[in-house]
Amino acid sequence: MTQSPDPFVTRVDTWLRRLQQDICTGAEQFEPTARFQSDAWQKPAEARLQGEGDTRVLEAGQVFERGGVARSVVRGAALPPSATASRPELAGRPFQAMGVSVVLHPRNPFVPTTHCNVRMLNVGGDGLPAVRWFGGGFDLTPYYGFEEDARGWHGAAREAVGEGLYPRFKRQCDEYFYIRHRDEPRGIGGLFFDDWTEGGDDPAFALTQRVGEAFWAAYAPIVARRKDLPFGERERRWQLQRRGRYVEFNLVWDRGTLFGLQSGGRTESILMSMPPEVQWAYDAQPAAGTPEAELLTHYLQPRDWC
Repeated sequence: MTQSPDPFVTRVDTWLRRLQQDICTGAEQFEPTARFQSDAWQKPAEARLQGEGDTRVLEAGQVFERGGVARSVVRGAALPPSATASRPELAGRPFQAMGVSVVLHPRNPFVPTTHCNVRMLNVGGDGLPAVRWFGGGFDLTPYYGFEEDARGWHGAAREAVGEGLYPRFKRQCDEYFYIRHRDEPRGIGGLFFDDWTEGGDDPAFALTQRVGEAFWAAYAPIVARRKDLPFGERERRWQLQRRGRYVEFNLVWDRGTLFGLQSGGRTESILMSMPPEVQWAYDAQPAAGTPEAELLTHYLQPRDWC
């Protein structure tokens, strides 16, 4: 059960390494002293899931309260249930998954939390032809809404994938990042695609590259505009309460989290996406007419931001 290290796979791995470094470098430019700490890891030979990776985490920064940029390449004997729900014919087949995942939790409530993921999955073995597909996207979770930020974010998303694919990937993002038990979106969306094979390996990879490289270029201007806005206890309390929604989605609905935990992935790396501080207040409802209420009634509603 060994995936062939063909040149294409090597090319994808090389790009993922560079993307991880570029995002870390970009985030560190906002920080006077805080830096990402690298936690390189390799699964022991007896582990259910084989592979290696580099989990980079920035803690207690002046701008980012926590940032995680994780790269991994893992192999398993059989796809977990979360990956075969829509493709039952692949159940029980060996797989190789590689990707980069990013989550940034800002300190200032006026700077949104953001998430990005790009990945490739190979399924092979058992004498059957290999199946390979790409996935990824990026999304934005604001605590306070700004039209300029929302329009700029979605404009960058549309430019990355083109006029033809943007409406489809935006809709898929809105549908995926939805907290069903709360009946509300997690944020204002962006792009989401999965099981992508259109055009073959090279075009599918090129699309994934455009998405990964557009992410930081879209997010950095928002950070620069909002990081120094003054805030108080009210804004901080609202931020911590809304972070609770983020945690709920990741632990209950996120397929990436479930895939990692079900397949025997590295728990610390999987849960690096959790914010360092969070609150749950019983049945907390913002007063009508407040900026907090506007987030829910105006910004956290699917719409054409472009």
